[in-house]
Amino acid sequence: MSDSQTDPSTAQMSSRNILDSLLETGLHEMHRDRFGLLLSGLSAGLDIGFGPLIMAVVLTLSPGSFGDLGTELLLASVYSIGFMFVILGRSELFTEHTTLAVIPVIDRQASLRDLGRLWGLVYAGNIVGGLCFTLLVTLLMPELGVVDPQSFETIALKLVDHDLPWLFVGGVFAGWLMGLLAWLVTAAQDTTSRILLVLIVTGTIGLLHLPHSIAGNVEVLFGLLVSSAITPADYAAFLVLATIGNAFGGGVFVALLKYGHVVRGAN
Repeated sequence: MSDSQTDPSTAQMSSRNILDSLLETGLHEMHRDRFGLLLSGLSAGLDIGFGPLIMAVVLTLSPGSFGDLGTELLLASVYSIGFMFVILGRSELFTEHTTLAVIPVIDRQASLRDLGRLWGLVYAGNIVGGLCFTLLVTLLMPELGVVDPQSFETIALKLVDHDLPWLFVGGVFAGWLMGLLAWLVTAAQDTTSRILLVLIVTGTIGLLHLPHSIAGNVEVLFGLLVSSAITPADYAAFLVLATIGNAFGGGVFVALLKYGHVVRGAN
């Protein structure tokens, strides 16, 4: 049996390295130029829109529908595409920063003001980028000829057709998973592993239809623009509750707990 299997300090050191890497990255992002953060957030908001778009294409072309296992698995897989573009392309995504940016604050190397600045710039860029992507696709949609507007409505209703408490609780789980993804991607040693992790974690979010504030922003905006079944009030309620839930899930269930177990375990 190897030393890594018998010596708990080796596993602890591995966790410590992950935490230190996240801490360093979080501090770097907090000190980045304001305009650079905004542009990176805008890029992420644009790129992540390809996931919901391809979902609508698949739903249009597939003989199945929501509730059919094969269709659900396929939709969850293509949902991950936008996240791959963003995470592997190293653009700034708000839901990653619900863990990444909280750790320096817990470690007392950054202030709540620093956290608010980073979250605000990245979130604004993500939302505006998603809006721009949605408007562009909506204008081009008749010429694409591969997307039925009904598909956008169906996808959006899966997110907004719930009670308000569910939107918050579902958002907590989505934020928890995204925070866990940030931790796991940092621990991964190669690109293939990172791709698989993104596919598994974000595919789980897609399969469970959890409210992810940034990808869901695009999903619900599509529905709002092409269907009368989605109202501005539906969109606002989704965005507010999903955002709060995402921040709570990533900040508490990943950043706070993992920081606590690593630091306490080292003492």
